[in-house]
Amino acid sequence: MMNHPAPQPLSSLLVVDFSRVLAGPFCTMTLGDLGAEIVKVERPGGDDTRAWGPPFVGDDSTYYLGVNRNKRSIVLDLRDAEDLRTARNLAEQADVLVENFRPGTMARFGLDEPTLRRANPALVYCSISAFGSAGGRELAGYDLLVQALGGLMSITGSDSGSPTKVGVALVDVLAGLFATVGILASLRERDRSGRGQHVEINLMSALLSALANQSASYVLAGEIPRAIGNGHASIAPYDTFPTGDGTIVLAVGNDKQFGELCDALGISDVARDPRFLTNELRVRNRALLRECLERALATNSAKYWSRILPALGVPAGAVNDIADAFALAERLGLDPIRSTEDGESLGRQVASPINLSATPVAYRTRAPRLGEHGNDIRNWLARLSPRRRTA
Repeated sequence: MMNHPAPQPLSSLLVVDFSRVLAGPFCTMTLGDLGAEIVKVERPGGDDTRAWGPPFVGDDSTYYLGVNRNKRSIVLDLRDAEDLRTARNLAEQADVLVENFRPGTMARFGLDEPTLRRANPALVYCSISAFGSAGGRELAGYDLLVQALGGLMSITGSDSGSPTKVGVALVDVLAGLFATVGILASLRERDRSGRGQHVEINLMSALLSALANQSASYVLAGEIPRAIGNGHASIAPYDTFPTGDGTIVLAVGNDKQFGELCDALGISDVARDPRFLTNELRVRNRALLRECLERALATNSAKYWSRILPALGVPAGAVNDIADAFALAERLGLDPIRSTEDGESLGRQVASPINLSATPVAYRTRAPRLGEHGNDIRNWLARLSPRRRTA
């Protein structure tokens, strides 16, 4: 259906994407960047995020445009018999199917994993839900709710303020990335066995895993982490600090960096203070350490320290807004903005972080308009004989 001259790792794969909003679309966009052909199946009216704005660019929400490049769109009403047949035909041709309906929804249409497995034994079927297919199957969930129920909000924000969500739908993104990993692992197994499998990802488990050291504190030591503002429960100094003008971040991860920081600030004696000799001691005496650092930082501006400290090997920097962050990435040569190859005005994209030396990601097309490729996809299916698969 769609060809690209550069060889890519997933260029021979067809992914049928029944998902919407963020976790599933983020996953399938990643697969599309790596060369897979993505058919986005949308209900009448389209993906919810098409209407999630402002901001809009013309009639298109930037939310939708940001996670749906390298895809084709077909509108199918699964309550319509002919559209349902088209959906099944697509699923029977697919290498990968991704869906994020509430558990049980796909079964009502005969599009569940066991049913499709009989017709397509090699199918990698990925289900993304909020709380899994066991006790949480009846629970609907959005990222904000999972941030609350999964504990993330309890460790975000100041120690004296209200629970705070992260400024992006981080759990959806994490679940999308875990889904991508599961799909790629299943495709590798399929190379050996010839059979696909069911990949199940839920937002709750994705978050608990991604809490990393915070969840390990509870599981291993029985300690329940709490919000401590911008500080770190196990590292100091690792926080935001006021300066003579503006705020700076210090992210000092070892004793050597701490000594370099104190030398740069003109307080070398602090690095030799018995209360601050090791990270454990600095964490235990973080309030006193903070006083010492704030006095020294007050002698100059955040702009000054952000220039001086990194040059001396101290991890430090300003608190950028998004525009500043992109500008920094440009200066670092990271090429953070790319344009799709179709030349469309909506083709500016945030770059994928995946850099492959031999088979790079590609930015072929902008996000599709609703149902834009429906006729092409139907005609393609009509020309095919049923795909023959062997176990």
